[in-house]
Amino acid sequence: MATNSLTPKYVNTSPYYGAQLRKFAGVALVTLFATLLVTIYLLPFGNMALLSLRDQDMLSQTADTPIFPMKPETIEWQGKTYDVYEVPTESGTRQLALVKKGRASSEFVDPANPDAGTITWEGSWRSLQPAWVMAPRWENFPEAWNLLNFPLLFRNTLAIAVFGMIGTLISCISVAYAFARFPLPGKNIMFLILISTIILPTQVTLIPTFVVFAKIGWVNTWLPLIIPHFFANAYNVFLLRQFFMTLPRELDEAAMIDGAGPVQILLRVIIPQSWPAILSVAIFHFVFAWNDYFGPLIYLGGRRDLTTISVGVQVFNFQYGPRPELVQATSLMAMVLPVVIFIVAQRVFMRGVVITGVEK
Repeated sequence: MATNSLTPKYVNTSPYYGAQLRKFAGVALVTLFATLLVTIYLLPFGNMALLSLRDQDMLSQTADTPIFPMKPETIEWQGKTYDVYEVPTESGTRQLALVKKGRASSEFVDPANPDAGTITWEGSWRSLQPAWVMAPRWENFPEAWNLLNFPLLFRNTLAIAVFGMIGTLISCISVAYAFARFPLPGKNIMFLILISTIILPTQVTLIPTFVVFAKIGWVNTWLPLIIPHFFANAYNVFLLRQFFMTLPRELDEAAMIDGAGPVQILLRVIIPQSWPAILSVAIFHFVFAWNDYFGPLIYLGGRRDLTTISVGVQVFNFQYGPRPELVQATSLMAMVLPVVIFIVAQRVFMRGVVITGVEK
């Protein structure tokens, strides 16, 4: 039987090879799309980081300057400062310092060997491009740290976030456990009412809540920002309930046979098996409290010593608007702790988010 001479013998045309090739192409396309999406999402953060490392001279440069924190390179020669340019020569482009300007020819000095004397270059020096050198201004961060009084804001925000997170976990775990395990009369209706509060805007209850807190003397204290979280949150209750419902009830029954009560079952069976969901709720609340601007602005407006990072950074922006490098430096410092927490707990956090969306 004659073979087709147009088909190379080394080409694998088996169905398995074709399936593997299609699988590889699909994975490559998904990876490429995800990489592009992440790159686009991180571009503003990259621009923020680059801007925080500039100084006033870099910010006042023209649009054709590099996007990185760079400045024109200069050298000291014979007691004077000279600019360095990219000079095309017969041996290639060299970085030379312009020491004497001329119309048809100019004198240059080699920064690597200034004692060798001047070099004459024929041409218009105005057509040359300046040589750039990296010059990040790391001093922006300690300067912004001191101007903003960052340790005080960090302490205040961390205290509010941690105490509120503790209250959220205690209340939401208890409520979610009741909805997931106890045969309460009208449980589904009560859960539906609880979930429906998610769509209730905060602005609707803002004035009544503020009046109540003002009447009991909680304004200008941390209490309005902490105590309400000890009364559960519909979103967090929903996530925890969904996770608790994925746990087999046989675990509860085995614990009951051993003589465990509802509280012991919660502490020794449910919680040890639910750390991904609990950690997800903790991170959600911590990031919310860390970035909360509206609440501290309303309830702590008269106490500068109790204010949080979000309000402090905004006030700093108003005061130092002409110094965008300091404004971006403060914003980056305010983001460090939530980002570190998310990176450290990423694996457990993502597992908890995925599982809580699956109902048993």
